[in-house]
This record gives sequence, C-alpha cells and structure tokens, in this order.
Amino acid sequence: MSLLELSETHVYYGGIHALKGISITVERGQIVTLVGANGAGKSTTLRAISGLLKPTRGAIRFDGKSIAGVPPHEIVRLGISHVPEGRIVFANLSVEDNLELGAYLRRDRKAIEEDRKKVYALFPRLEERRRQSSGTLSGGEQQMLAIGRALMARPSLLLMDEPSLGLAPILVREIFSVIREIRERGTTIVLVEQNARMALAVADYGYVLETGEIRLADRAASLLENPFVQESYLGGAA
Repeated sequence: MSLLELSETHVYYGGIHALKGISITVERGQIVTLVGANGAGKSTTLRAISGLLKPTRGAIRFDGKSIAGVPPHEIVRLGISHVPEGRIVFANLSVEDNLELGAYLRRDRKAIEEDRKKVYALFPRLEERRRQSSGTLSGGEQQMLAIGRALMARPSLLLMDEPSLGLAPILVREIFSVIREIRERGTTIVLVEQNARMALAVADYGYVLETGEIRLADRAASLLENPFVQESYLGGAA
C-alpha cells in the first residue's frame, strides 16, 4: 500500500478549475517533487492533501484511509505536516514557543523534548536563538523554524512548499541538505520547489504539472535528462 495516493482529484478555486483530475502516488521513504510554472497547481495539490482545500471530485488516501474533506487538524493528527510557502512563523513568539506550537496535538512531553533536540541538531542556529522573537530572524532562519515546527508534530509525511524561495544560494544548499537528512531519518516528503534542478536532484520521483494537469511523471533522474523538462524548466541542458 502506498503512503499517499491522489486519484483523479479535481479542485476548484471559485470558478477556476485548479486541479483537473490529477493522480499522484507517493511511496514510503520517498522524496516526490512537483515541478511546474506558477499557477500549474502545485501548491493547490499540497493544500488539498493537508485539508486546506476540499476536492470536488476524486480521492485522496493516506495510509489507505480517505482524507478528502477531513479537517486540517485531524490530518495533522494522522501524520501529515505542511510547511507553507512564505515562511509563516508567529513573529511575536520566541523560536522555542513556535516549536512548542508545532507539537500542540501531542501530550508526550518527554518525546516532545527529544524532538526539539532533534530540530536543534538539524538547525543549530535555532538553538542559539531559541529565546529570540521569531520576527527578528533572517529569512533563512525563519524557513528553518517553519520546517522545525512542522517536524515537531512527528509527521510520517512532510509537505514542503517552496522552501528555498527568496533565500541566498548558500542557504538554499543548506535547506536541501536538511531535506535529504529528514528523509534519511524516515520521513516521506512531497516537495514543491521553483528550483526544479535542485528539486529533481534530491527527489526519487517527479511530476510535471501544467495548468492543473500532469504533463509528465517519471523517476527524477530521468526527468533531469528529459529534453522537454530541460528546455521548459531547467534553462536548457546542463
């Protein structure tokens, strides 16, 4: 049984048909990336999985259970965390308080503390700034905090929306290194990322979305070599 399956999933934004019957499969332990231009439906797909949008038709199954239309907090409880685009942190709260909020559905205090230490091991700068207001962090540090907060829910599936957006190249490399490490620790990842070359380099499998439909689906290494993908999303052959 696959960890996540979308089958002929349709989503509307008002009168806009944002997802037109897409089917996506994510196996346990994989990094799966969604590639496409702005407006292709990548973020809409993540929002449908995490319960922020309700599909009008089709199915979404997580670990064999239907989650289409399930409230977002219940989806978090089932084991899915969403790192939204835009590094959304609670600016007036400290780093430590933001991480605590990531574990708001949990009651296992000892395990929560262990997970906080794991987040600090991933992002040592967050530990250095643990009592600092999150709004005073740099963009890169806020992105680290958003990822760390999502991990505090102890998800089996992590949805990441544009984690490198607006970051300096050295921080982009650091974030992608962390994405690899999160997977190595056993968390499955669905990654939406404008930097298609880096996303495909880190992923196992990829889907290319165009105007709410899947144009291509293949192993990430094969998509990196695909002439259409190279021309459309990678700026030509490497």
